[in-house]
Amino acid sequence: MEPTNPACPLHGSGIDPSTLLGRRLVRLSASWHSQEGQPVDGPVELWLGDDQGGSTGISIGTDWCLLVEASKPHDGFDAGGWGRIDVLPLRTVNPLASHFGAVVLGVREEWVPRTGRMALELDLISGSVRCESWGGDLRILAVERPTGQPDTDHLP
Repeated sequence: MEPTNPACPLHGSGIDPSTLLGRRLVRLSASWHSQEGQPVDGPVELWLGDDQGGSTGISIGTDWCLLVEASKPHDGFDAGGWGRIDVLPLRTVNPLASHFGAVVLGVREEWVPRTGRMALELDLISGSVRCESWGGDLRILAVERPTGQPDTDHLP
């Protein structure tokens, strides 16, 4: 029988994403791996700051699960020969950046039994965004809905 708990065996379950429901996104920042002052690839971590003073961090665990936890952005750091990790406001080229100021209307998670959460979708009045673990990297994607309306279902 498959377990019914989406918790990651190594990192736990993190926060319940339904705590984001009804909150307005007022701060969006991410950490980026950079070399010679230029960001490389997509974000390493993502932080959603809301109008109620909360800050939700989204990142990838060592077992490639998607971590969703209460955390605030940290200071960047020197990664030696691998460059730096810099924390910056979310760039306008990121699918989530266009939803700055929007209210979270719905959340959905996807998980696998031995790893835990693998994806989190946020539905906002302005559209939907998917955060997922993909080969150990954090991917943030715009979600196209066939009807053009956000899907406000919530599955814990």
